[in-house]
Amino acid sequence: MPGNPRKRPRLLVFNQYYWPAVEATAHLLTELCEGLADEYDITVVTGAHPDAPHGRSTRGGVQLVRVASTSYDRRSLSLRAVNYLTYVGLSTVAGIGARRPDIVLCMTDPPFLGDVAKVVAGRFRAPLVVITQDVFPEVAVQLKRLESPSLVLLMRVLVGAYLRSADRVVAIGDTMRARLEAKGADPERLRVIPNWVDTGSLVPQPRDNEWARSKRLHNKFVVMHSGNVGHAQDLESLVRAATFLRDLERLRIVIVGSGARHDDLVRLAQRLEVGHVQFIPYQARDLLSRSLSSADVHVVGLARGLAGFVVPSRFYGVLAVGQPVIVAADEESETARVVREVGCGVVVPPARPELLARAIRDAYDGRLDLEDMGRRGREYVVAEADREVALRRYRELLREVRLERAAA
Repeated sequence: MPGNPRKRPRLLVFNQYYWPAVEATAHLLTELCEGLADEYDITVVTGAHPDAPHGRSTRGGVQLVRVASTSYDRRSLSLRAVNYLTYVGLSTVAGIGARRPDIVLCMTDPPFLGDVAKVVAGRFRAPLVVITQDVFPEVAVQLKRLESPSLVLLMRVLVGAYLRSADRVVAIGDTMRARLEAKGADPERLRVIPNWVDTGSLVPQPRDNEWARSKRLHNKFVVMHSGNVGHAQDLESLVRAATFLRDLERLRIVIVGSGARHDDLVRLAQRLEVGHVQFIPYQARDLLSRSLSSADVHVVGLARGLAGFVVPSRFYGVLAVGQPVIVAADEESETARVVREVGCGVVVPPARPELLARAIRDAYDGRLDLEDMGRRGREYVVAEADREVALRRYRELLREVRLERAAA
């Protein structure tokens, strides 16, 4: 008789956000898990979402366990903390009650979720892999969103605990790797795997397309930010840059998305009387190729001091549709480094609206070869930041961890 087929390894995954949520971590983790589902039996323990009832379900070959955590408005820090705590508590119970996994994996949303994954991995004597999307609490401290010394110390202890004990810690950039090593992560266990984009579905579209026409942008020179409208993106500088550009009749500065700073920025634009700044809510993902392609140039901002603590994920989507970028970030940031090495845009310092305005004016006046910059960016993501490239790297990482545990 032929032998039984080899048992597929089981992967238990934690993150507060997963499909159908619009957060970057939700989309990335959904693509990662569904991409690995041909090789692994995957269970994802995730949080509540208005469009997805809590309980068990299946999508894309992945088993979902959606716990009944709260989903209050994230713009309030206290309500966000309630969301975090209810998810952490319920996901711990769900994880401990899950089938024995071969590997436990988590993203860092909430930032101390690695401690939950560590407890569950210890319960099953399974290896732990942590994918770090930002470095906490340093991000919150830099943005002055967390100023209590006792809370900062607590967060450092919680984050340091899983960084030192995880079998692998994935950083999404080289600068972030250095930050994590400084926080105590074992250099031998650190790996760099950048975030990615599906370059097969996110492709360049004509500048004059249906989406652009529906927003009356087809005959304008469009400078766009698309993505989270939060504290880390320093979009105040983009709105203030508009005050230096009132004479450019065809210019439209378009901010697509939502987040904690959205209402503040709308009020700022009204106060500064910059009517050429336009706000558009998040667009459906199937419109993304057209909406991103509707710009002449994109602005990717990162607040001062955040280099290595955050890597803007939408950056790769902009490059995928062949669009040039103006990066307003510290020189040592991952995005600034890529732009300079690839030649897919220009870099200006953060929090300098007058310099950002000068770069926009150069683009508007034709002093930048935007087409060539866009082509270089597309070539880069196809080679280095495509979903299939990232999936291959994650497969290699997980096999490495399994072989290491089997040999122990």
